[in-house]
Order: sequence, then structure tokens, then C-alpha cells
Amino acid sequence: MTAEKFVADLVGTMILILLGDGVVAGVLLNKSKAFAGGWIVITLAWGLAVFSGVVVSGPYSGAHLNPAVTLGLAVAGKTPWDQVPAYWIAQFIGAFIGATLVFLHYYPHWAETEDPGLKLAVFCTGPAIRSPLWNLVSEIIGTFVLMFVILCFGANTASLGPLAVALLIVVIGLSLGGTTGYAINPARDLGPRIMHAILPIPGKGGSDWEYAWIPVVGPLIGGAIAGVFWVAVYQNFILKVFTN
Repeated sequence: MTAEKFVADLVGTMILILLGDGVVAGVLLNKSKAFAGGWIVITLAWGLAVFSGVVVSGPYSGAHLNPAVTLGLAVAGKTPWDQVPAYWIAQFIGAFIGATLVFLHYYPHWAETEDPGLKLAVFCTGPAIRSPLWNLVSEIIGTFVLMFVILCFGANTASLGPLAVALLIVVIGLSLGGTTGYAINPARDLGPRIMHAILPIPGKGGSDWEYAWIPVVGPLIGGAIAGVFWVAVYQNFILKVFTN
């Protein structure tokens, strides 16, 4: 993997987390002018955060920005397996930096917010109803949709590029995000969760490590299944049958 790809995916992931976690901070932290903006604001901004990250890194690294996407692309034969670890490292470093920038940007607001659960929610996801099996299923389904549709974008010459991915993130958030907060990205969740544990956030409480494995394992499973399904069903059957 070239240094150009590594840096591009790192910076793209940093932008993704800065803007994505940034909107959650704006909506949840006391005395923010965006306070109580609601779910629509969060889902729209997360879509635009992905758009921004893809624009920044797409021409240089392919804009993976997500270990589950990198894994799905490798399973589908579109990314060399030997590049997967470097992509993952870049994504996690980018997530660490992005989360730290959110902490600094909203620095005065942490002390003004009493609820430690809201502070944690700025950095990482949590379930609406805590049920590990079904929370895992939600993350698998959400990430499957993300990865499968991204692969279909690649097969469709009329796709809209970054805008299409942004709209996909918005619809996943609106349709499937209410159960777990739709991490659908291990770096997006685990990276900022680690920074939540490290950073000196006033009255922050615990980082909910009991739940932390679900938004890591679920997306990786969903991304891998999407890669297998796309190759076995879509590429080797649907595309061949209906384009001949």
C-alpha cells in the first residue's frame, strides 16, 4: 500500500469523524446552538460527513474510511488482501484524530452537560434496547446494505459517486439506525470510544466496553457477507444473465 493511499484514507476518516461526531455533539451537548436538533439533523449531517470524507480521499485511496468496507472489497476481489491491515490502521488513526478534534472543538460544553450518557453518545453508539443478539443483527443488516449497495454503485456506470454514498448513509440512518445508532463502521465506533476513555472529559463516566464488541464484529460480518453475496449472486448470476 502506498503512503498516498494511507494518508488519504487517514485524512478522509478524520474528516468523517470530525463532522459526524461533531453533529452529535452539537445536538446533545448543553448550550450548543444546535442543541436538541434531533435525529433528522444527525442523519443528514452524517451523510454529508461521509460525502466530505469520500471527496477528500476518494481520488487517492478509493475512500474506504471503514474497516468493514475494506473487508467487503477484499472479499469481493476489489482490494488486495495484503493492503487490508494498512487501510485499517489508517482508518483508526484518522478516527482517533477526528474524535480528539471534536473534544477540543466543544471543550467548554462538556462541563455544561451533566449526563455522562450524552457525552459517551457523542463518541460512539449504543442500543435503544439492549439485546446483544438483536443489536448484532441490526449492525450486520445495516452494514450489509451499505457494502452491497456500494458494490452495486461500482457496477453501475451511472452512479453519482460521493453523493450516492452520502444518500445511502442518510437512508440507512433514517430506516435502520434507530435500533443501535448505526455504527456500520468499526473505526467510527471503536476509535472514538477509545478516545472517550483517554481524553479528560469532565464527568464522562464509563465507555460501555461491555457493548463495544457489537459495533465492531457486526459491521465486519455484514461487510463480509455483502462481498460474498455480491460475487456469488449479483456478479456471477444477475449481471451475467441480464446483461447478455
